[in-house]
Amino acid sequence: MNLKLIPSDLRLLKKSRILEVSFNNGEKFSLPFEYLRCFSPSAEVRGHGGPMRLVTGKESVDITAIEPIGQYAVRLIFDDGHDTGLYSWDVLYELGSRQQENWRYYLDRLKAEGYSGKSD
Repeated sequence: MNLKLIPSDLRLLKKSRILEVSFNNGEKFSLPFEYLRCFSPSAEVRGHGGPMRLVTGKESVDITAIEPIGQYAVRLIFDDGHDTGLYSWDVLYELGSRQQENWRYYLDRLKAEGYSGKSD
């Protein structure tokens, strides 16, 4: 029997710019706002089958609201106007479980592009 992963708790920690997500399997992830913005599941970032777009300059981005979307996702509203990504429970879990790997890939891409922001 497979356990369907769903968040048991979502906490927006505005001062530290972290979204804490606890899942019903006991796992808990602390996801920085910048990470969530740069890895948004939106078409703007993920593209339409092509390579993921490199998003820069989001070191100080804030999440101003979380909107529930049915029983399967949330929409994160960022203060830079981005609000088109739907973060399904599967997407949030994948972002949490692959955070280190994803972030290293992102920093390597920034370096290759010559971007020097506060993220490195």
